Amino acid sequence: MPTRFIFITGGVVSSLGKGLASASLGALLQARGYKVRLRKLDPYLNVDPGTMNPTQHGEVFVTDDGAETDLDLGHYERFTDVSARRSDSVSTGQIYSTLLTKERRGDYLGGTVQVIPHVTDLIKEFILRDTDDEDFILCEIGGTVGDIEGLPFLEAIRQLGWELGRERVMYIHLTLVPYIAAAKELKTKPTQHSVKELRMIGIQPDILLCRAEREIPLAERRKIALFCNIREEAVIAGLDVNSIYEVPRRYSEQGFDKQVLKIFGIEDIGKPDLKKWDDILERVQNPKGEITVAIVGKYTGIGDAYKSLCEALDHAGIANKVKVNIRWVDAAGFENQDVGKMLADVDAVLVPGGFGERGVNGKIAAINYARTHNKPYLGICFGMQLAVIEYARNVLGVKDAASTEFAPYVDGNGKGPLVGLMTEWQRGSVVETRSRGGDLGGTMRLGAYECDIASGSLAEKIYGNARISERHRHRYEVNMQYREEFEKSGMWFSGVSPEGHLPEIVELKKHPWFVGVQFHPELKSRPFAPHPLFASFVKAALAEDKKHKKAA
Repeated sequence: MPTRFIFITGGVVSSLGKGLASASLGALLQARGYKVRLRKLDPYLNVDPGTMNPTQHGEVFVTDDGAETDLDLGHYERFTDVSARRSDSVSTGQIYSTLLTKERRGDYLGGTVQVIPHVTDLIKEFILRDTDDEDFILCEIGGTVGDIEGLPFLEAIRQLGWELGRERVMYIHLTLVPYIAAAKELKTKPTQHSVKELRMIGIQPDILLCRAEREIPLAERRKIALFCNIREEAVIAGLDVNSIYEVPRRYSEQGFDKQVLKIFGIEDIGKPDLKKWDDILERVQNPKGEITVAIVGKYTGIGDAYKSLCEALDHAGIANKVKVNIRWVDAAGFENQDVGKMLADVDAVLVPGGFGERGVNGKIAAINYARTHNKPYLGICFGMQLAVIEYARNVLGVKDAASTEFAPYVDGNGKGPLVGLMTEWQRGSVVETRSRGGDLGGTMRLGAYECDIASGSLAEKIYGNARISERHRHRYEVNMQYREEFEKSGMWFSGVSPEGHLPEIVELKKHPWFVGVQFHPELKSRPFAPHPLFASFVKAALAEDKKHKKAA
């Protein structure tokens, strides 16, 4: 059958869960045997989220091919196991950058360049390009209907409805049905106004997803259907749930996926196979125990800043049949003498990736505590680099060991800084370069790179492979010229790039579980396929928890 396009928009307020709804629909269609792909169209003027503060935008999700994207692509991957590509994410900034390049090159032959048709044509080209043989392509439009910056995207998907034909295009609109406590009523008016706004643009939604904190009575659903000009059964309630892994099942129970197929005229009377989701939910709802992991970072007040990390820990909990409790520790908020009080009763310590000097001393203190008290430790990206620095300072006696990211380097031995900005590295047979003065978005090692794992290492035991591929997002590297000193004293560079120039994994030989990785393993974890590194980390934390209980 020809590829169908499903456009998901949002109204009333942001943060209603468009990304999760899109991912859940993708999973439901997959469960019926269809092939899907998901895309995100973001209205902001940044070229990508790579230089945006996580406190404003949440984490940056990185694809195998090195695109820095919105965190919703993480939801897409985790729910469908379809690896996102650079062509699955676009922003207004990218569209206008392409447009202006074409205009300067003379591609428009001196004509007046306008939003319609030139901007909207580029948006449509993005939506339609780089497709394979997918049955459905789901495109989430970021922002909220009524935002001025989103108008070109809405106009573009309106045009596609006519150009491809309504038999190949449908529109889903996600809104809010708030409960007013003083009146003790659910209010449908915000949804009515949001749909009215969308219809004024020329888009009639086919399905309404109505987010609500309590059941929407039949009378209210009929009212919404009447005023919004859709069928009653196409009003789907999106109720709050205890776990995001309930969402596909709850939407399916309301016939969400069935309505999508019906609107496309597809006669599919079967039921989706949701066994794997039910198995996951069973483990989430009935854990056999629980552990506590301290995440020592600098964005601990914003959960979305570490979204994939939290999900990967949950997946590892599912694998080990335990609940993983997270204790957020602000690295900038405590001094060395407070470390024991903050971390004594946790079962494991994790220092995630990050940028900049703020919180460095707190992170190093936490790493030192985990190393000297035999707490399972996982350092990711910056967390690996700081583990190397902590070891150099406190074991090798190099008191001024640091990274040029947060301290000047004084050349005392000719080897260069312990952690510094590399200007050249390899991806397969291709040599890639960067410059110190380049754009921030162009100075990082991004995307999937291979790593060779040493035989007999903990890393080899965890992965079960001699060569792996993991996603990266960082500017600075640990200097391999110091490898010999480290390995003589017990810190093993157990994973290196295939050409041997860049360390990827470090571990301590005389520690129950101490691993630092330069890459971001959390980006490849799935609820039904937990990342082996996190699964092993949580298993080690569970052993630590049992040791505590036995001692007590």
